Amino acid sequence: MRTNDVLADAFSRIRGEVHDAAVGLGAAGLNYRPDPDANSIGWLIWHLARVQEEHVAHLAGKAQHYVSDGWAVRLGMAPDDTDLGYGHTSQQVGAVTFDSPDTLLAYYDAVHDCSLDYVASISPLELDRIVDTRWDPPVTAGVRIVSVIDDCMNHAGQANYVRGLFERLPNPEEPAAP
Repeated sequence: MRTNDVLADAFSRIRGEVHDAAVGLGAAGLNYRPDPDANSIGWLIWHLARVQEEHVAHLAGKAQHYVSDGWAVRLGMAPDDTDLGYGHTSQQVGAVTFDSPDTLLAYYDAVHDCSLDYVASISPLELDRIVDTRWDPPVTAGVRIVSVIDDCMNHAGQANYVRGLFERLPNPEEPAAP
């Protein structure tokens, strides 16, 4: 198996977990927060998509599509390529809401497709390319890819956990008070 295939498989597993977390939910499920400081399923998926897109676009030397292709506006967000959700306050997390998973999953799928395009083109030399000298040792493209996969899979797992909590509510169709 080639490295490209292993990385494509890893990104595809994230996609599967993202879809498992969101498909079939309405606004109550997507926006459910187990407590006032918890992240919702919608926020977790939006955040992991933003992280994946920003990092992979940087690695690939390409522009992000979040603003240029209108994804931010379609998602009801401000058109800001720098907003990945890092450092969001509880209030900011709560402001990221979705009525259905359709546009959110369409955005994630577009990010996923760009990720697959990038990993299909990489070579061993690309994996060894230094992409961030702020660390000791400097970060290579390979290390950054593994970091993105790890971060996104963790957030997808969190989204699925929150879905499990939501589905165990006495009446999961009703919005639960955090």
